[in-house]
Amino acid sequence: MSSRHRAATERALDQQRLLDALLTERDGLLGVFDRVLALRGTARVLRDAVGVDVGFVADLSGPDEVVIRWLSGNRTDSLQDLVVPIGQGVGGRVLALGRPVRVSDYVSSASITHPRHFDTAVQAEALGAMLAVPIRDGSRTIAVAYASLRGPGQFGDRSVQTMEGIAAEAARALRLASLAEAGRQDAVSAERRRMQASLHDSVGAMLFSIGAQVRDLRSSLTDNPALGTRLGQLEADISAVSIALREALLALAESTPERALSVELAEHCRSFEARTGVPARLVQLGELPPLDAERTSLLTGVVGEGLLNVEKHAHPRTVIVSIGAVEGGVQVAVADDGDGLHGGGATESAESSELGLKMLAERATRLGGRLSLVHEEDGGATLRIMLPLPSEGGGSP
Repeated sequence: MSSRHRAATERALDQQRLLDALLTERDGLLGVFDRVLALRGTARVLRDAVGVDVGFVADLSGPDEVVIRWLSGNRTDSLQDLVVPIGQGVGGRVLALGRPVRVSDYVSSASITHPRHFDTAVQAEALGAMLAVPIRDGSRTIAVAYASLRGPGQFGDRSVQTMEGIAAEAARALRLASLAEAGRQDAVSAERRRMQASLHDSVGAMLFSIGAQVRDLRSSLTDNPALGTRLGQLEADISAVSIALREALLALAESTPERALSVELAEHCRSFEARTGVPARLVQLGELPPLDAERTSLLTGVVGEGLLNVEKHAHPRTVIVSIGAVEGGVQVAVADDGDGLHGGGATESAESSELGLKMLAERATRLGGRLSLVHEEDGGATLRIMLPLPSEGGGSP
C-alpha cells in the first residue's frame, strides 16, 4: 500500500471515528432531553454499573404509587407495567421511606410485604437479592431504581452508593427533560405570537391599504355605474377577508385546550419517532370541538400510553395517530401495523390486561366515554378513545 493510500485511509478512519463520536454524543443528548429515553437508559446503566442481572426503573404514576416501565436484562414480561403502591414490596417501601431498601432474598424476606402477584412476578424472573433507591427531585421521590440478582446475595454499601449516584444523574436528566418540554411549549407560544404579529403587520396593513384605495376609487367614479358596482363588491370582499383575518389573529392569541391538544399530540409523535426511528404521523380530521382541560389531559395520556405500548411490544413499521370530532364528542386513535399488543382479538379496554390502559379506561368511563383496544386479523392494533363533549355547565356528563 502506498504512503498516499495509507494516509487517505487514516484520514477516512479518523473521520469515521469523529462521526461515531458525534453520533454517540447526539444520542446522549437526546437521552437527556427525553424522559422516556432517560429512564430507559437508566435501567441499562444500573445493570452494567452495579454488576447485576436485572436493572429496572419504576416511574411515578400517582402520589402513592409507581409503575415498573423500563427493564434491562429481564427474561420475561412478568414485571412489565407492574403497579407498586406505597408501602408494598421493596419499591413501595422506598416510596414510603424515601431511602434505599435492600433484601438478600426477596421472596423470603420478612422486612417487606408480599402481595401474591409481586412474588409471582419476581419468581418468574428468578430474582433473589434486590436493592432499590429513590430517584428524587428535591424532597420528592419521582421514580424508583432497582437492581437485582438471580438468586440470593448481598448488596454492600458500595453498591448502594453506586445506585444513589446513578439515581442522582437520572434525576438531573429528568429535570432537563422537563425544562426541554417547557421550552418546547414556550417555543410554540412564541411562534404563535410571532405569526400573529406578522399577519397583523403585513396582511392586515395590506388589506387596510387596498380597502382604502378601492373606497377612494369608487367615490371618484360618478359616470360608470357598472364599474362602481364591481368596486362595491370588491370592497365587500375585502371587508370579509379582514374579518376572517381578525378571527384568525384571535385564534392565535387564544390558548384553548383543544388547540393545545394538537400541539401535544404532534410532540408525542415527534418524540416517538426520535426514540424509535419508526415514522409516526398525526392526522387531524377537521376542526376540533371545544374541550376542557380534563378531557384534553386524558386524550393526551391515552396517546402517550398507546405509543409507549407500541414501542415496547408491537415492532411496527408505521404508526398513525388520528383525532377528530364525532357525533356528540371527540375521538382519538393510535393505530400501528406491528405485531399487536399482548395477544390478539378485539378487547374492550375495561377488560384489558394492560394496567396503564385500565386506569385510563376508568377515567374515560367517569367522563361518559369509552376506551378500546382492537387487534387486526392481519397484524397491528388500534387503541381508540371516544369522549363526549363537556356539558354546558363545564362539568362531566
